[in-house]
Amino acid sequence: MKVVAIVPARGGSKGVPKKNIRLLGGYPLIAYSIVAAKLTKQIDRVVVSTDSEEIAEISRYYKADVPFIRPQEYAQDHSPDNDFVVHAIRWFEKHEGKAPKLLVHLRPTTPLRNPAVMDQAITEIFKYPDATCLRSAHPCTESPFKWFLKKDDGFFTGLQTNDMDALNRPRQMFPTVYVPDGYVDILKTDFIKNSDSIHGNRVLAFISPFCREVDTIDDFEMLEFQVRKEGSPLLTYLKDHFSSKR
Repeated sequence: MKVVAIVPARGGSKGVPKKNIRLLGGYPLIAYSIVAAKLTKQIDRVVVSTDSEEIAEISRYYKADVPFIRPQEYAQDHSPDNDFVVHAIRWFEKHEGKAPKLLVHLRPTTPLRNPAVMDQAITEIFKYPDATCLRSAHPCTESPFKWFLKKDDGFFTGLQTNDMDALNRPRQMFPTVYVPDGYVDILKTDFIKNSDSIHGNRVLAFISPFCREVDTIDDFEMLEFQVRKEGSPLLTYLKDHFSSKR
């Protein structure tokens, strides 16, 4: 299998308890990422990396593979992404003989994705053999070049200049800044195995649609409002194929 989606889901979450399996529209948050990956044509397999047996059981119900339980040392509050990615690659090589060519990193906290957009990202990275990875981001609505820093003396200054009139120019006069959003990040296993980094310094830019991420209870409430008002093809698929009781 060349392209495998990997969905990292720790059991512990201090900000929002059991965040990855908290219900959104009646379904666990992680189910949205699993279903989005299953509906992406170029993804061959969906793997969930978790330290939680509860999350593993729920993930299997939504047809994801959970071939291993992530060791606790790679599932701490401050564990970097490198830990679970490298652990997964080593597991694939040891137990299946070979790691996939690409890992599509899908954070459960970015639940509302379009599988067609994910297919576009996969197609794009195959065009750039010199790219070390692909990361998605959407345009920032308010340029941070207009923002302030507060100095120790109690006065404001700009990030790059003290000329406050210059900071008040129309946003169109500033460079476009992009917000990393977790919509679809694609990692190259061959690069990772020969590097100390999972992203490298040749990061292919993929401009994704705006998407809301879940970090707080307020974020959940906003997403609940969004799916009630606008609906979601992923939620429709879940309702058509799975019981909401799980």
